[in-house]
Amino acid sequence: MKKILLPMLLCLSSNCLFAQAPGKAPAKTQAVDYVKVKNYYLLSRFEQDAEVSNLLKNDAELAQITQKKLSAISASLNDCKDASCLTGIVKLSADEISAVSARLTALYKTGNALDRLMKTKIIPSGCYSLYKNITPAVLLVKAWEQDAAGINYTIAVYAEGKKPNYPQIDSISYNVKARAYYTLMYDASATLAGDVKGTKLFFVPSMQAALLYLQINERQDPANYEPMEAGANKPAADRVKTIKWANYPYSNILVPGAGPDNLTSPLSGEGMLRCRLAVQEYNAGKAPFIIVSGGNVHPYKTKNNEAAEMKRYLVNVLHIPENVVIIEPHARHTTTNMRNSARLLYKYGFPADKPGIVVTDKSQTDFIMNMDIRCQKELNYVPYKLAKRNSETEVEYYPVEEAKQIDNDEPLDPR
Repeated sequence: MKKILLPMLLCLSSNCLFAQAPGKAPAKTQAVDYVKVKNYYLLSRFEQDAEVSNLLKNDAELAQITQKKLSAISASLNDCKDASCLTGIVKLSADEISAVSARLTALYKTGNALDRLMKTKIIPSGCYSLYKNITPAVLLVKAWEQDAAGINYTIAVYAEGKKPNYPQIDSISYNVKARAYYTLMYDASATLAGDVKGTKLFFVPSMQAALLYLQINERQDPANYEPMEAGANKPAADRVKTIKWANYPYSNILVPGAGPDNLTSPLSGEGMLRCRLAVQEYNAGKAPFIIVSGGNVHPYKTKNNEAAEMKRYLVNVLHIPENVVIIEPHARHTTTNMRNSARLLYKYGFPADKPGIVVTDKSQTDFIMNMDIRCQKELNYVPYKLAKRNSETEVEYYPVEEAKQIDNDEPLDPR
């Protein structure tokens, strides 16, 4: 079978960085807001693309939506007497979302700036791959509605206290019933009003509100360790292109994290054991890389990162070379251990037709073998393809393209 390599894209698959056009003078380096780009990729591109940005700013109906939102936020500082009033105003209403969808449909023309953006950036990114079988014009609307829903979800969880998917680890940092909560929300709205004053882009007030609420909750997780390919993963990412893949039965050994049950232990005993199982397979020549996956997850608000601690254990204690170990430091559950590993395989150029193996304890392997239903429920797709189970602690898997899809109700690990 002809080997198919997963492409190393200029728009990197996990963070969709904005690449310098070939032949142009180097632009002034700007810091990437990874939290924004990973959560709201379409809206980030609206900001970055000058032609698209001007098209949207100069549309009279979108300008009216923008001004109404700015005025409502300003008025809320005098009119709102409870926190829910303040947070409700910064959300995108159903009418606003519908009105924007209609305007985007009207503004989209074959060959114009929106069309070029969709065909050269948005569709190739895979960020909205669940809609890949529809026309670019309809996909544009779907992508907008996805980003809008993501903004509202973030506000609901990190301003209003709605339960997230994993309440024990990802809930709001504040007591929404405490007297000080209203003051905090008022101060957030006052700060937001100053931050977005004068904006001409319809989505900026609500998007900035969502990002602000994440900040005051100390939830900048999507930005952790980024850009990984230039930092923690650089030795391994650089080595990928040198590998003779025919020498190995598998492309990678994936180790899902197991967080400790206290704030003082950086790595659990179970995490150590999983790493040792992976080293046994690595030393047997099964694969050239070990991927360790897990975010700042257990216990609640821990400062320890599962992937980083597993790498430290592998390199410093088990003496595995640093250029063998790839960290995936964002996953919050076994479903996203698998999904995020697939994303890194696409990002770093691993062979698509060679399986990897998940190495873990028996109970988690049992769970993985029956995880499809949970993936469908939580992600709307299955981000991997399982092959055979080799043992009680090992199962083969392949990545699938849908893994690139943004998860808009998981703002701490969206992409």
